[in-house]
Amino acid sequence: MKRRNFVALLGGAAAAWPLAARAQQPDRMRRIGVLMARAASDPEGQKQAAALRRGLEELGWSSPRNVEIEFRWPAGDAVRAQAQAKELVDLRVDIIVANSTPSLVAAKQATHTIPIVFVAVADPVVQGFVQSLAQPGGTITGFGVEEPSMGAKWVELLREIAPRVGSITVIFNPDAAPFARMFLPSMEAVRSSAPFELIVSPVRSESEVERAIAAAAYRPAAGLIFLPDSFLNSHREIVVALTAKQHLPAIYSVSEFTRSGGLIAYGIERADLFRRAASYVDRILKGAKPADLPVQQPTKFELVINLKTAKALGLDVPSTVLARADEVIE
Repeated sequence: MKRRNFVALLGGAAAAWPLAARAQQPDRMRRIGVLMARAASDPEGQKQAAALRRGLEELGWSSPRNVEIEFRWPAGDAVRAQAQAKELVDLRVDIIVANSTPSLVAAKQATHTIPIVFVAVADPVVQGFVQSLAQPGGTITGFGVEEPSMGAKWVELLREIAPRVGSITVIFNPDAAPFARMFLPSMEAVRSSAPFELIVSPVRSESEVERAIAAAAYRPAAGLIFLPDSFLNSHREIVVALTAKQHLPAIYSVSEFTRSGGLIAYGIERADLFRRAASYVDRILKGAKPADLPVQQPTKFELVINLKTAKALGLDVPSTVLARADEVIE
């Protein structure tokens, strides 16, 4: 009897062993889908993707050990974003990282069950992606970007570096940046203390960008503000070239414009957002619910000035502005 009991006990232990062993094994291979706001050939896009990978590696997620990362590069194209979001859902990814509003819209349309972490999306409450910043609810959370008050900051910086500007044209693509008009009230508020003409110029194609910049050049003492916009970002070189052709001072929300020859840029350090987003991806893969993870706001901003462009425009950059710059291109 003792022998039979021992054999039975041993058999039961053998049956239970696989369950215990599985519990002690590392998690199964996970798959992360990423919808980027830029083209795959864009150096800044690659820098942001590398920041996400690095952040994940610091938290123990590395390919091919325990995670596969599927990048897609819709570059602000809403139709392409929708098709690529469906691809990621069909691949049965465990989580989607959506960079920019078009990417987030596409991801939200493609799935109601897969968790989504957005990166660089403006005012997600007003846009209807989350219930509130503190309690997002649902399956979506992430990292926001510029707040409405940034509009005033762009106006002030542009007029500080180009004080003669009396007419400012604001350019954005309403399809890629449906939130863009939220910056206008703070721009209007600046006019009460420093009057200037404010023209809003929505664009949807390269030809419309060219016409908007050319139209601005006909106005006396003209300047330009290019709002945060994945469409404009993906056409950065063309935007900067057309602005230079018309000999206009312009301020951008993304520093890469300035490194491509633009005059001045002030905005979020977006690669830092991708690095921080890795922490939410990690927590969700380990069981946290997006609804319980508050939307986080940016903590790193950067001011970049191109002195070569300023010289070409005949502008003398004030020392007070140079002192505040994080990077000066000479």
